Amino acid sequence: MKGAGTTAEILQFSPKQRQVLSWWCRPEGWEAIICDGAVRSGKTLSMGLSFFLWAMVRFDDQQLGLCGKTIVALRRNLLAELVPYLRRCGMAVREKRSENQLTVRFGGHENRFLLFGGRDESSAALIQGSTLAGVLLDEAALMPRSFVEQACARCSVPGSRLWFNCNPEGPQHWFYREWILKAEQRKALYLHFTMEDNPALTPRIRARYRNAYSGVFYRRFVLGEWTAAQGLVYDFFRRERDAAEVPKGEFSDWRVSVDYGTSNPASFGLWGQKDAVWYRVEEYYYDSRKAGRQKTDAEYVEDLRALLAGRRVSRVLVDPSAASFIQALRQAGFPVFRANNDVADGIRVTADLLKRGRLVICRSCRDCLREMELYCWDQRGDRDAPRKENDHSMDDLRYFAMDVAGENSGAFAATWVERRT
Repeated sequence: MKGAGTTAEILQFSPKQRQVLSWWCRPEGWEAIICDGAVRSGKTLSMGLSFFLWAMVRFDDQQLGLCGKTIVALRRNLLAELVPYLRRCGMAVREKRSENQLTVRFGGHENRFLLFGGRDESSAALIQGSTLAGVLLDEAALMPRSFVEQACARCSVPGSRLWFNCNPEGPQHWFYREWILKAEQRKALYLHFTMEDNPALTPRIRARYRNAYSGVFYRRFVLGEWTAAQGLVYDFFRRERDAAEVPKGEFSDWRVSVDYGTSNPASFGLWGQKDAVWYRVEEYYYDSRKAGRQKTDAEYVEDLRALLAGRRVSRVLVDPSAASFIQALRQAGFPVFRANNDVADGIRVTADLLKRGRLVICRSCRDCLREMELYCWDQRGDRDAPRKENDHSMDDLRYFAMDVAGENSGAFAATWVERRT
């Protein structure tokens, strides 16, 4: 593919990507396509390009749907890379951001592409009532079943097709059981991708991704397996190897992460930045059950002051559900920010930053290190979740990790945030 009006650029496609690009013009009569597998395996770009080519060849003056976990994630994960390629193919693409809509002209046809976010169960109402000629669901496994089924039900135009891509989750996940295991029954072409299916990845980049994950994350996002989460959450962490002494010298910034608790323990982590690394240098941990009494918000504010010992902090990240404590901190003059409390994303981001040495837990933080060695997956449900025990320092740790990753959205760690918001 050569760029129109730009310097010549050629995209090379793997055999599996070529299947994605051509499945809709073959005679097999598939009603849908499902692509799953490893991260960075080339499934998203090839599917997005194929979806727009199919739509612009087969339809005129129709509406189609583009769905992500959120519209922000959809733009970042799919459209930011895809739209320039569409324009190089000769498509005229105009976006109305206020209306969450793309209008595309190509080959004498013009169609509208509506953007939807499938964050939670209430999201199904956003797409209800639309009439679509087709829908692409990016990261379908992260969306609630009600939203995905509503999106599918909206495709009532003759010739409509369904397009799904996702990274693996657990083997009890509804999408795996209802779509992947029943792909043939649903007349869906199922293609499983590995990183070797993306010719744009160099061996060095593939090795970087393999080194970034361990345990269940490695099996899912490198091997592309739908496997259950089990054992320790941070199974790669070794106290004797990975914990460090507090480095000497000045720190360029100070921040605090807070998991608030009244009947449950409260955990504060004090973080200092030095040479692009954040060190958890000290902590505060109060268990009211062991102490025999609960503390007030005002007492916790004073405990935070004692932890800081005169240091000036740029951010205090607090569990967003701790409304009264957030208010108390603001009244006391602290720069308070509500933390991102997405557990699954937070664990993945934390694991990546710890493995790459961007976050370091110092040996002085005994409660955090203790919980790291006890924090494990709960295998009693059908969704990934850690056990609700030995998790208070772990909660404030992931609040901080999500904040660091959000500030460095172009960094490798942010692939978790961008792909799994």
